[in-house]
Amino acid sequence: MNPAPAYDVVVAGGGPAGCAAALALVRAGRRVLLADAGTGPPKVGEALVSAGRLLLADLGVDRPVLATGHLPCHGTLSAWGSSQLQSVDSLHDPYGHGWHLDRPLFDRRLRAAARAAGADVAERTAVRRPDRQPDGTWRIVLRGSADRDGARTVGCRWLVDATGRGAALAMRAGARRTTGDRLTAHHLLLDPVPQDPQDAPDGRSLVESDRDGWWYTAPLPSRQRLIAYFTDPDLPLATAHTQGDEGFLDRLLATRHVSRRARPHGLTALLRPPRRAPAHTAHLDRVHGDGWTAAGDAAAAFDPLSSQGILTALYTGLSAGEAVDARLRGDRAALPGYATKVALARVAYQDGHRAVHAQETRWADRPFWARRHHTPHPTKGNHTP
Repeated sequence: MNPAPAYDVVVAGGGPAGCAAALALVRAGRRVLLADAGTGPPKVGEALVSAGRLLLADLGVDRPVLATGHLPCHGTLSAWGSSQLQSVDSLHDPYGHGWHLDRPLFDRRLRAAARAAGADVAERTAVRRPDRQPDGTWRIVLRGSADRDGARTVGCRWLVDATGRGAALAMRAGARRTTGDRLTAHHLLLDPVPQDPQDAPDGRSLVESDRDGWWYTAPLPSRQRLIAYFTDPDLPLATAHTQGDEGFLDRLLATRHVSRRARPHGLTALLRPPRRAPAHTAHLDRVHGDGWTAAGDAAAAFDPLSSQGILTALYTGLSAGEAVDARLRGDRAALPGYATKVALARVAYQDGHRAVHAQETRWADRPFWARRHHTPHPTKGNHTP
């Protein structure tokens, strides 16, 4: 007879979705291991909309997670469908202002909250080679820099994949990923500008469209500034190095509004090559299976224009944790119910995505905009095996 597994649930991924799932499960009395691989460059420039406070409050961690260290976001400016700036002010938001996050700090505090609630948290540890056992449990290899032999093995009853867009564990279990577009972010982090303490910076984010994509800029808690351009990988900026088209700096300086916020940081800062990161819409064909559940970007990843990334991660993480707990108690309707929640969130996102892009008609004949004016229904797309 095999011994009982050490954990009820192993959650792979220590970002907002994984932490929310772990917190929900621990609060339900489950034995949980939260494994955070901590790989890749740290994320910067992400925002949390005001409604995120409600989800953090549901998890019981809003005060410690949103304590000092983040920058209030008091609204959004946009030059979209017109060269003129339009403003959406947080004064009209029933939940108040949002936040420009210090993302590494935000994630660390979430993991600390999960640990304080009772979860075992393995930093810099990746989940490898999950193996389904004859008795229905999982045998999982954990590989991390803290382990002398480089790996250890644990058992669990359920596995939550919160590893991001790649959804490696869910894909290994047989799920298929569908991509809705190929949006790519080209981003640059600008150094702080010396500033008079009496001169408070404009804490609003700004979005500005152009013929092949759109720009985003926002101040960061570090007093740095993020500049990002979102386009498709086959369009001019992405191919500039091989085809001689105008590059990132030329495009940036040609903007009417973003350039005004970038120029004070100096030409030297703007000459740095931008980094690239995936920003495409994607989802799994199923978000749960035999002993596993996906949450966050692994389940459904949205275009950053929606500003819903972290909010959706918290929502799906919390919902996944609750559903897994219910399933372990014998409720076979819990996971289909969770899948319905994810599907409804996707439909709402897709409706909003189409409506927002339809407002920009100045370059309707350009490939970037033509593709988004004919966005497929959320149940269709391109499968990635």
